[in-house]
Amino acid sequence: MIGSAKERELWSSRAGFIMASMGAAVGFGNVWRFPALAYSYGGGAFFIPYLIALFFIGIPLLILEVALGQFYRTGDIGAFGGLNTRLRGVGVGSLTCSYCVVLYYIPLIAWTLRAFFESFSNFDENYKESSGGDAYEYFLFEIIGMSTLGEDLRPTRIVWENWGYLILVYLILFLCVGFGVKTTGRISYFTMGFPILLLFIFLIRAATLEGATEGVKVYIGRWDMDVLADRGDVWSTAVSQIFFSIGVTFGVFTAYGSSNPKDAPIVADSLIIALANSLFSFIAGFAVFSTLGHLAFKQGLPVDEVATSGPGLVFGTYPVVLAGLPNGEHWVRLFFAFLFFLGIDSGFGLSEAVLIVIGDTPLGNKYSKMSLAAVFMVVCAVIDLLFVTDAGFLFLDVVDFYVNFILLLVGFFEVFGAGWVFGIEDQIKKLGKTPVFLFMFTTFGSLIFGSCFWYGLSKNNVWAGFVAFLLFYAIGFVATMVSLNSVGNMTFQEKFYALTMENVVALRDLLASQTSSLPLLWAFFIKHILPSVLLMCFINLCATKDGDGKPIFGNYEGYVNAPYQIIGIIVVILTMIVFTLGVIFPGIYEGLLSKNVIDTVDAVNGVEKKIEEDLEEKASPEEALDE
Repeated sequence: MIGSAKERELWSSRAGFIMASMGAAVGFGNVWRFPALAYSYGGGAFFIPYLIALFFIGIPLLILEVALGQFYRTGDIGAFGGLNTRLRGVGVGSLTCSYCVVLYYIPLIAWTLRAFFESFSNFDENYKESSGGDAYEYFLFEIIGMSTLGEDLRPTRIVWENWGYLILVYLILFLCVGFGVKTTGRISYFTMGFPILLLFIFLIRAATLEGATEGVKVYIGRWDMDVLADRGDVWSTAVSQIFFSIGVTFGVFTAYGSSNPKDAPIVADSLIIALANSLFSFIAGFAVFSTLGHLAFKQGLPVDEVATSGPGLVFGTYPVVLAGLPNGEHWVRLFFAFLFFLGIDSGFGLSEAVLIVIGDTPLGNKYSKMSLAAVFMVVCAVIDLLFVTDAGFLFLDVVDFYVNFILLLVGFFEVFGAGWVFGIEDQIKKLGKTPVFLFMFTTFGSLIFGSCFWYGLSKNNVWAGFVAFLLFYAIGFVATMVSLNSVGNMTFQEKFYALTMENVVALRDLLASQTSSLPLLWAFFIKHILPSVLLMCFINLCATKDGDGKPIFGNYEGYVNAPYQIIGIIVVILTMIVFTLGVIFPGIYEGLLSKNVIDTVDAVNGVEKKIEEDLEEKASPEEALDE
């Protein structure tokens, strides 16, 4: 339906926004990936990097995305383009990742839905009289259809039954998002509330089983602190888990935030969403390992020998344990329903991130949300034929890894844009190019130089890397201060403040001027903590090697290059290309924004001039910080 420019639809209530956001955050990874990571990385020791990543990276980044969406009233492209036109590529890159996840996440929901309906036939054979391994093989070979794969694991056929379930999931998704965020928010009361209720039911039931205590000990009772030093990838893995679990860097929360009222409490809402997501993961871990403890007790084995991870846990071991309980068939079906609702909620958010941006284009702005959603779902369903082949699960595994890989770089682009690129023209005008770019080169060049020793020369060069990092930074910092000292018309303290904090404080004040207050500590983290940490995590992950000593990138799980590694690498390269094009050619993505969106961004950016004038009137940096 063609019409005039659309008004931004608002959530029906704050609770609707929070429930929908929690639903977008909580998904399959909370149930199978988080407990598996805790088990693999030292039990309770994994909570240390996880919680650091949550509070020092995940929550500040979530606040940034919600604030940008709420302030600019648009999706990722318009919001980051509002900070600087050269940052529109950041939004395009995040949406590339989001779209890739939609393409493999919906087939996963479809397999879950099929597993639910298939449990009404041959239940005893597939679950009650099977081991966890047998049940997982049933899921892989019969539900997904991998029984026809050859030795090279390349796809041989389309599993049309799964495509039928896929169409059903897309139809459900269309009915939930096609009517706008008010409807999505109301639906989320059930689609998020019901899984929360089921989680506590599963937890209580699991805790009453014999052997549950031993399972909990394996989950959190052991603290293998050596993992934190011996397995450096634990830090990047923890950050990736936070990114993927909360859903930052996908454009979801920029899109959701754009439908918030102007005075919505950004910090409080972000804390609720992030903490609720992590709490769900913690509780799911207790439920999962209590159940594994019971299975180990029944088989007379240590928990380590029955513990499985990932899909094998939720589609094999866990259903088999539930099947052994009184009325086990109902427990298994309830569990598959639980997984379905977790998945469909995340599907809402991932789809909304893309639809908001499509709706903000000149063409999309002319059509109703329902029309856009219908076209989007049809296109996705056609492309998803790749994921409903008999090799669909392998495609999912590969794309999931490479998307998680590139998310760290997308996160770096986001905070680098907000903390370093925003306001850089005014910085250069005030201080000159030399100190501005020298400080930037010092900050990030020292990390890259140190990494050459940490990862490039030989093993166990930790101290050499730190010495190289500190030496590079010290020389660069001194050079920066010398160049800064030559700038006139200001005291050194004022110049130092202008170089290190003024632009990001201006961003904080700009966002808070039409939304809600943001703490100064958040601004400090956005500029001085998150960019360096995320760049370091990305380098760390790039340097991670598999069991054969080969880099994981390009050799993930030993899958053949064509088509698996190639598809994954294409996702990474495409994301980097769209970002780079936006930096080099800032006008290239302007056609993706309708006139009313550009006008809205320009209007709210007009507030920045007033804030800059206020900052200049302040007598000292201390007064600016007190403000």
